[in-house]
Amino acid sequence: MQKCHLAVDIGASSGRVMAGFLAGEKLQLKEMYRFDNHIVEKNGHLCWDIDHLFHSIKEGIKQTIAQQFEPKSLAIDTWAVDFVLLDEKDQLLTDAIAYRDHRTDGMMEAVFQTIEKESLYDRTGIQFQKFNTIYQLQALKEQRPEVLQQAKTLLMIPDYLHFLLTGKKANEYTNATSTQLVNRETNNWDTELLQTLDFPADIFQEILMPKSTLGSLKSELAEEFGMDFDIVIPATHDTGSAVIAVPEQKDTIYLSSGTWSLIGIESSDPIATNEALEFNFTNEGGIDYRYRFLKNIMGLWMIQEVKRLMDDQYSFSDFVELAKASADFTSVVDVNDDRFLSPENMIEEIQSYCKEKDQEVPRTPGEIAQTIFLSLARSYREAIEQIELVTGRIFDQVNMIGGGCQNTWLNQLLANHANRTVYAGPIEATAIGNIVVQMLQTKEIASLADARQLINRSFDIQIFEPKGK
Repeated sequence: MQKCHLAVDIGASSGRVMAGFLAGEKLQLKEMYRFDNHIVEKNGHLCWDIDHLFHSIKEGIKQTIAQQFEPKSLAIDTWAVDFVLLDEKDQLLTDAIAYRDHRTDGMMEAVFQTIEKESLYDRTGIQFQKFNTIYQLQALKEQRPEVLQQAKTLLMIPDYLHFLLTGKKANEYTNATSTQLVNRETNNWDTELLQTLDFPADIFQEILMPKSTLGSLKSELAEEFGMDFDIVIPATHDTGSAVIAVPEQKDTIYLSSGTWSLIGIESSDPIATNEALEFNFTNEGGIDYRYRFLKNIMGLWMIQEVKRLMDDQYSFSDFVELAKASADFTSVVDVNDDRFLSPENMIEEIQSYCKEKDQEVPRTPGEIAQTIFLSLARSYREAIEQIELVTGRIFDQVNMIGGGCQNTWLNQLLANHANRTVYAGPIEATAIGNIVVQMLQTKEIASLADARQLINRSFDIQIFEPKGK
């Protein structure tokens, strides 16, 4: 059997189990199992089907073993901010309510009644988004206070999935920072902040760093799979894993492109200046207490919704070609406007925005796709300029990673509008970063620098030079 490490990488629309192993001087990846993930309506809220996710993880492990692969370890990463609460018997008290649910409407303003916005940013360095965990907890406190009072444990989604595999509870660092409740100086839960907000401090677990291990599987699961292996804690926030996979490049801005676009730099210290606050940049935790100074921008969620609304008659590559054919169409939208977060109809919302701004209204699939891609490119350029203003540094290249880097038209639009060289790849950045952490934990890779050199020689990178707009 081929020994490997398993990365379980779950995004907003799908998840997969990927096997990673060293072959000569290169890192090899193989997809073992893919499954769907989607938001469902449950008890009046938009929720993740957590039971389906756990069942799919188990099925992925079984499929891996059936294909003659032997896991040494497994690690899970997902999106950030969402969580579950457990009672004294470790049973679910809450559904896994999704960040797109409207329960957080008005909650940011409610928190600001207790703590000033500037003070909150100074303590945490985290950008303000209406769906951050802090505002989800505020909603729970106001709407279902009895649940918060009964809670004994808070686990982020990947923490909970790790718990189901091992029976051990912990909060992983990169995902914990996304809650806006971790102090940027102590890198631990801000107990004073929790007290100020009247959140129960005892529900929060010990924060563990990527490369920590939770040990072996529960005995009944080891018996079910016919083998045992360790559960390693990766950067459980998928962007944290993806950034690990940015090939070693000097003066590079990274852009993790998927359902969301995360654009920023890696920093040894948090940057929580007034300018950073004004531009709404975040300082999320990274591996080895590095900071991901970045901006969260609406990403390919918009085209995903358009694809769905058009009954999937066009593929994503079709939309790229249709947008290219509509290259002269120049209407743009503010992709970060809350109206695009969870609209009833994304196409109508885009058209309404353009009409309100006295722009030409996109009608055809190509015009709608071009509007989205051009709007994203413009927002990326603005973020790059803001990063340079805040840091006082010039960045001459952007490294686009993740599934979205396969969108060659968007890559070229970014190169053109930002006047920067764009390096596209690796595509499977999140799974790669997840597996690399497991290999660092087992000492198969000596350091993060070595890991990035390994990634550089293992995966193809496309280069896009600026051309006339």
